[in-house]
Amino acid sequence: MNNVKQIFSIKDLENLCGVKAHTIRIWEKRYNLLSPNRTETNIRTYNLKSLQKLLNVTYLVNSGYKISRISKLDEQQINEYVRSIVSDNSTKNQAINSFKIAMLNYDLELFLGTYEQLESKRNFRQIFVDVFIPLLKEIGLLWQTNTISPSHEHFITNLIKQKLLLNIEKLQYSKPTKQDKAFVLFLPENEIHELGLLYVNYEILLHGYKAIYLGPSIPLDSLPNMLSFHEETIFVSYFTIKPEKDNISSYVDDFNKIVCTEKANELWMLGKQIMHIDKSNVQNHRYFNTISALISEL
Repeated sequence: MNNVKQIFSIKDLENLCGVKAHTIRIWEKRYNLLSPNRTETNIRTYNLKSLQKLLNVTYLVNSGYKISRISKLDEQQINEYVRSIVSDNSTKNQAINSFKIAMLNYDLELFLGTYEQLESKRNFRQIFVDVFIPLLKEIGLLWQTNTISPSHEHFITNLIKQKLLLNIEKLQYSKPTKQDKAFVLFLPENEIHELGLLYVNYEILLHGYKAIYLGPSIPLDSLPNMLSFHEETIFVSYFTIKPEKDNISSYVDDFNKIVCTEKANELWMLGKQIMHIDKSNVQNHRYFNTISALISEL
């Protein structure tokens, strides 16, 4: 437990709970909601217990409870109120908060327990879209603002990846029901962020298509081997950090030269790097700003 972050700034609380620092200060002063410690220079610091309380308070506020009412409850009562709310939206918000606490504490048991509760009410697709995608977006922002460390991010994303792989394996036991096209999924060399592409793989299988998932850091010159996979093969890739913006258009050109020598196979692309592609000079390829946009084409 020595690696667990125990002390948080008010900016950390703002990032983790989505409540402005100004509002947190008002809640402290007006309702005595939190009791921060102070540094020698009079800067507020908060412990993990304070963070957990604020996450639950924020959850109740977002569920329609007034802060004046919540402030009169002790921590046990706050926890009981949280547990008593059972609507789908509330379950989603509370699950995200629970996963964030699990991440901060490297708490496997909390992660698995929260997931098990979600699984009793939702299918995996609903869990991923409604809970994991918003959670991952928040984690990305928390990492960028140094609120969490890379170890926190790796802990939670690897657990999500495990759930993805388990559900992909379940689908792989079923024979494809659609034969008009098949998909080859890969990431460029030195690209290791594969959660998005893994989920696309899940959706492709869910829609009844055959798919081969090659994974991270695949050289372009290994892709022509896949052309015998199916008469109508579509390649799918996810550009999160690679190729760099100055190289991405030339990467697509190289794909055309190496893979499309006999037939103009489509390349479907996602990820933030696609904004840097010169699309006026590229044919036969598709660009999707979101996973849901790609799914709608399946």
